[in-house]
Amino acid sequence: MAHSRMFEDDDPVLHRVRALALDLPDAAEKISHGRPAFFTTKVFAYYGGSLKVDGEWEQHPQSLVVLPDEEEARALLEEARCYRPAYLGPSGWVGVDLADEGDWQEVAELLEVSFRRTAGKRAVARLDQR
Repeated sequence: MAHSRMFEDDDPVLHRVRALALDLPDAAEKISHGRPAFFTTKVFAYYGGSLKVDGEWEQHPQSLVVLPDEEEARALLEEARCYRPAYLGPSGWVGVDLADEGDWQEVAELLEVSFRRTAGKRAVARLDQR
């Protein structure tokens, strides 16, 4: 079953996330479950997420879903802008709501940490050579 598209091509927040994600070695983009997904051999980030609240789906269309380390995940989840996304949350993924005035240095760091946890050794080594 094909998923409906859950993003807009002209979303300026997506454009900034895309530029940062695709700047990482060997990174590419695909659509997964209706949302942009950034990957090398494995997905390291999704743009947009959702979770179930009181039996209803709550959408977070302008959010970044990443796989931080445990300590960072705990710290992020203390913030109101962060959430455990449906399906991925139990595996350690965290969603971070973004805004145009967001901290783009933090977004870049979150993408890099998630990339390092999922990418192959050669891609990580290429990142380290920068």
